[in-house]
Amino acid sequence: KRPQLMQIRRVVTGHDQQGKAIVQHDELCTNVISRRDHHQSCVIWSTSQFPIDNQDSTNPLLRDVSALEKTDTVFRIVQYDPGVAPRNHRTETIDYAIVMSGSIQMDLDGTIVDLKQGDVIVQRGTIHNWINNGTTPCIIAFILIAAKPVDLNHKTLHAHG
Repeated sequence: KRPQLMQIRRVVTGHDQQGKAIVQHDELCTNVISRRDHHQSCVIWSTSQFPIDNQDSTNPLLRDVSALEKTDTVFRIVQYDPGVAPRNHRTETIDYAIVMSGSIQMDLDGTIVDLKQGDVIVQRGTIHNWINNGTTPCIIAFILIAAKPVDLNHKTLHAHG
């Protein structure tokens, strides 16, 4: 049985030619992907420069955001279903995350942190994995901003996984 795809409504604002605030997009996200069992994600928005140009009309959903450049940002919603396949990984980003529903465990090199709806995380380039041993999906909103890799004792901790 295939899991139901996430139903995330994306509302994006902008301006008309006279400078009046308008809704430019109001739609369900159609870019839901899964890169492992019991996992789904969709990119809500991304940018390729910093500071961000709010007049840029490029469709950010067509960009490859699997590896971020030094001026990139990504807003992504992720659903971790019970039994999500493990993926220890590190990113060269600072990630602001909000647990929107459910609960999950964050594994930081063997240290387990229990998180629940309403909790927030600031992930700063650490190796981590998400574990859902519960009975309901956990949905987390992530805002990723490109960052320099961590450099400790002349050893650079690059992204991997």
